[in-house]
Amino acid sequence: MKNSIVLYSALGRGHLVSMVELGKLILTHHPSLSITILFLTPPPNQDTPTSPTAFTCDATAKYISAVTTATPSISFRRIPQISLPTVLHPQALNFELCRATSHHLRRILTSISQTSNLKAIVLDFMNYNAARVTNTLDIPTYFYYTSGASTLAVLLHQITIHENSTKSIKDLNMQLVIPGVPNIHTDDMPEQVQDRGNETYQVFVDIATCMSDSDGVIVNTFDAIEPRVLEAFSEGLIQVAPPPVYCIGPVISSAPCRGDDDGCLSWLDSQPSHSVVLLSFGSMGRFTRSQLREIAVGLEKSEQRFLWVVRSEFEDGDSVEPPSLHELLPEGFLERTKDKGMVVREWAPQAAILNHVSVGGFVTHCGWNSVLESVCEGVPMVGWPLYSEQKLNNVVLVEEMKVGLAVKKNKDGSVSSSELGDRVKELMDSDKGKEIRRRIFQLKISATEALAKDGSSIIALNRLVETWKQH
Repeated sequence: MKNSIVLYSALGRGHLVSMVELGKLILTHHPSLSITILFLTPPPNQDTPTSPTAFTCDATAKYISAVTTATPSISFRRIPQISLPTVLHPQALNFELCRATSHHLRRILTSISQTSNLKAIVLDFMNYNAARVTNTLDIPTYFYYTSGASTLAVLLHQITIHENSTKSIKDLNMQLVIPGVPNIHTDDMPEQVQDRGNETYQVFVDIATCMSDSDGVIVNTFDAIEPRVLEAFSEGLIQVAPPPVYCIGPVISSAPCRGDDDGCLSWLDSQPSHSVVLLSFGSMGRFTRSQLREIAVGLEKSEQRFLWVVRSEFEDGDSVEPPSLHELLPEGFLERTKDKGMVVREWAPQAAILNHVSVGGFVTHCGWNSVLESVCEGVPMVGWPLYSEQKLNNVVLVEEMKVGLAVKKNKDGSVSSSELGDRVKELMDSDKGKEIRRRIFQLKISATEALAKDGSSIIALNRLVETWKQH
């Protein structure tokens, strides 16, 4: 019987794609393995294309078909759809679905074990509840953490905070001292863990505990961008008993490609080398109209070339049709900037844009996938974190990796036009910007080396697979 590995994806497009990319990486270097990817399906009353977790049935089927055609050693098993009594926030929905379908997971894993040598299961950290099932079935259990090692260290440090303090993190007002990690202020912690009385606070403590007790954590990073924290992990300094950490990145997971690019790439073809700043904030990065206007004014003040992906929040009084760019942006802005700027709605092929020779800077929400894409293309960044662990990523890319600048936010969380304009100009046209550009170019080379035959990430991957084979 063939040795097999199960990867269990969390709900949503990005999670499924990242598990597929991990599976492809494993099979590229260890083709004798077979891989089964399990995935969750939203309940019928929550599967809406506008949801951030949306990956419609048709889109999922097409994507899976394309993957299995290209990579036959990857197969997929859908966790059967169930109904839930209430409509939940996407994150809470994932936790509840994973818990409520544990009987299906047990049945599927038992079935796989009967037809192959099931060596290990790799869980998306959002599916931490599944560890209860895998532990009772005595299946070696690993986690795939798609962010960096520094934020993993912060996540695991929550156990220490929880045990040593009765206060909420939001009330501590202090710097957290974590070996190998730049100083993190408690204000930079994700909103989900700020309030001890909040249900999600306990969830993330439970996630950290599950990961600590697992057989290992696979992390989408590489030695050259986070050397200090990786040394702290290897020396056992992060917590009482840190799990084995395997850094196998950079694994870049791009969403399934759309055919159109709104003319972005042909427009970039006409721009000078390294002259354009990309502004793109992820699928959930939406702004109020007043903030969009501040961005527009800031870009004009910066006098830099730009390609801006605009996503607006829905506001009271909006009709079903989204407002036009002329309604959202200052009067005359599009006309005044038409020679040096391009604005597109909702979506642009970010990876292809960052790969373009005309792009020389990136204003980003600091999602880890975006950070890695930028590093792999050697594009320096301006960090504008919006939600989740992005504030932590911002600290890492500015203070540790030293490949970006950070915008300063006002007390209400907004960013002024002058602040944005100054940071963009500093990145593109200053000695500090040149130093950042030199540094990220070095890391671009290191990223390629990490995934070479004897690179650090491939050595870590080989070590991981050898561990699996011994189970």
